[in-house]
Formats: sequence, C-alpha cells, structure tokens
Amino acid sequence: MHGFANPARFLRLARWLTAPLLLGGLAISGAALAYGWFAVPPDRLMGETVRILFIHVPTAWLGMGGWTMIAIASLVELVWRHPLAGIAARAAAVPGAVFTAICLVTGSIWGRPAWGTWWVWDGRLTSMLVLLFLYFAYIALAGAAQRDGASNRIPAIFGLVGAVNVPIINRSVVWWNSLHQPPSITLGKSAIDPAFLWPLLVAAIGFSLIFGGVMLARMRALLADIQTEARLRRKALEA
Repeated sequence: MHGFANPARFLRLARWLTAPLLLGGLAISGAALAYGWFAVPPDRLMGETVRILFIHVPTAWLGMGGWTMIAIASLVELVWRHPLAGIAARAAAVPGAVFTAICLVTGSIWGRPAWGTWWVWDGRLTSMLVLLFLYFAYIALAGAAQRDGASNRIPAIFGLVGAVNVPIINRSVVWWNSLHQPPSITLGKSAIDPAFLWPLLVAAIGFSLIFGGVMLARMRALLADIQTEARLRRKALEA
C-alpha cells in the first residue's frame, strides 16, 4: 500500500487506468442495460417496471460502497497517515453521492406503480436519504478543511462515524416492518430469476468500473490542485 504513497508513482498508474476503467465500464454497463431493457422478459408481478432494477440495485450498492471506501480511507489516514488516503476519501464522495441520488430517484419511479406513491418514510428509503445528506456534509466538510488549511482529521472522523449508517441501510428491511422488499441477494443465495440476475450483476460490474474511473480522475485532479497550490506558495515566499 505504501508503495503508492509517492504521488508521482500513483499518478503514473492512475493515468494508465482511468480511461480503460471509464470506457470499459461504459461499454459493459451499456450492454447490460440494453440487454436488460430489450431482451429480458417482463416480470410476472412487476411487469415492465422491473427493468429499473438494472439501474436501481447497482447504484444502491455503489452508494453504500462509496461510503465504505470513505470509511476505510479515513481509517487509513487516521491510523497509518497514508498521504493519499484523504484524497481517496474525497475522490469517492462525489461519485458516491451521485449513485446514491440515482438510487433514490429510480427507487421513487419504481415505487410509484408498486406502492402507489413516490415516497414513503420507510426504513430503507429514509436511511438511504440520510446517506445522501451525509455525502453532502462530507463533501462540504472536506472542501472547507482543504480550503482553510485545517486538519483533515475532522473529515476523517466524520467519514468513520457516518459508516454506522451503512449497516443500518443493509439491515433496515429485516429490522423494521418495511414496504421495501427484503434482500433478494444474500451470501451464496439469490431469490432473483437468472434471466434478471446475470444482466444485473454485469451492470453492477460496469457501474463499478465507472465509479473506479471517476474516482481515479478525481484523485488526479485533487493532486494537481494540491501541487499547483504548493508551487504558488513557494513562488510567493521567494518573492
């Protein structure tokens, strides 16, 4: 892990990986969505609305996965002082927030014909909305710390504390009486028909590659900003 603590070494790897991740993710997710929308038959109960599954479920996973990345990077920053950990956490926040927002929007579209309403204060929906607000708060907090030259410990601690919401989201349909369906995919089991399951998993892989590509691109941009700011400060001192 510390082998990539050198920003120059990391940037060489990131430049090589960013485009393949983005292009590969777009191709894979596009193919999976096209197959899911046009080739998969309608569901017996949900009809054509089942096709939202191929966007809604992967974005929900990545919304939770994004905050898990923030929590892990925050822990690494606090304990091991890895110089890229805080940058990785900041880079994961924006795509994580975008995927969470897409999850909420597609869930509402799915919920309208299924439940007869766009929104209910259900445990799963409410905890997912809280996750979106946590992303907004983290982005603002990390941006303020960077802008004011404050310690990165506060955003890192917030990233760890906010991770408490991830298992709440995951278990909400089990702990509380919920309109949201129970987990369809668990460890080693799936209640989803293979006709829907395989394009769903392929779409999840594609979206994950896009997430990784965007995250690397943002890390490169953040490092460039930091390096530019450092050069400007050196010039100001020399003047």
